[in-house]
Amino acid sequence: MSRDIGIDLGTSTVLVSVNGRDIALKEPSVVAVRRDTGKIIHIGREAQKMLGRTPANVVAINPLQDGVISQYELAQKMLQYFLRKVTGAQIIRSRVVICIPGDITEVEEKAVLDAATGAGWKNTVLIEETVAAAIGADIDITMPTGTLVVDIGGGTTDVAVISLGGVIASKSIKVGGDKFDEAIVRYVRNRHNVLIGERTAEEIKCRIGTLTPEKPEFRGKEMLVTGRCLSRGLPKVVRVTPNDVTEALIEPVKQILDAITEVIDNTPPELDGDIVKQGILMTGGGSMLDGFADVIASDTGVRVWSPKRPDCCVALGAARAMRVLGQRGGGTFLQKLMK
Repeated sequence: MSRDIGIDLGTSTVLVSVNGRDIALKEPSVVAVRRDTGKIIHIGREAQKMLGRTPANVVAINPLQDGVISQYELAQKMLQYFLRKVTGAQIIRSRVVICIPGDITEVEEKAVLDAATGAGWKNTVLIEETVAAAIGADIDITMPTGTLVVDIGGGTTDVAVISLGGVIASKSIKVGGDKFDEAIVRYVRNRHNVLIGERTAEEIKCRIGTLTPEKPEFRGKEMLVTGRCLSRGLPKVVRVTPNDVTEALIEPVKQILDAITEVIDNTPPELDGDIVKQGILMTGGGSMLDGFADVIASDTGVRVWSPKRPDCCVALGAARAMRVLGQRGGGTFLQKLMK
């Protein structure tokens, strides 16, 4: 039986969809390894639990950094583990479509393809994340209509205008959910002289993170966070508020806004009307930060919208790409979009 498997190979999370119907797997892209032997202990969710908590002879590693493979062998083993978890041990004829950032180099592309081949899947193609995100959001990208996509992942943010099956203008920056966490860690350290881990920062972001702290639902909210006092070296509890998170995220959010503005500036004027009419499509896990859509809409003057599951769009779109583009645009569009 032939199946199309779409993979959102993210810096923080790997999502896998089979035939674009649903998400078959969603796990952290983390591998736990013994330092002395290099033996893999855990992959995915179990490995993530070990981040910042491993003994001296074990290290938990993200094999991807800023949207590209940084630890080739670990990435290959991780990919093999996840694909086997989805397909089982049976041998099937599957086409694997893996999403990549828009500005990836040829060397980085080859690393992804080689990792997939090493994991046992030779029939593999690559597709840009923004293209997959648009397909996953049920947009017909083969039409002569401009669509502005902003995909905010863990390691990168990809912005692109797509029309007639091709990318008209694009920008990829190494800013995403992970940089948000780093910014919160930095803010707490500078303001309270307390060091917290990135997992704690992520928890802060998820529980009280917002870019619009003036909303009634965030008034009076706060979170008690335990970290290490840098002056005394002892545990210390500090209070973090939604306003603190907003202030901490000013710089990474500005970088994303600048990228969106640059792509709009580089878009042919004929497509500006389409973008205003359709609105800006916002996808990726980072887009789920409260108030982000409001900030982009205010900055650009264009309506912003997201599908029901913005974090799943890329994987779903990748799994549908071969079938959808084959039906609507034939081989021409596949040649344009597939790397």
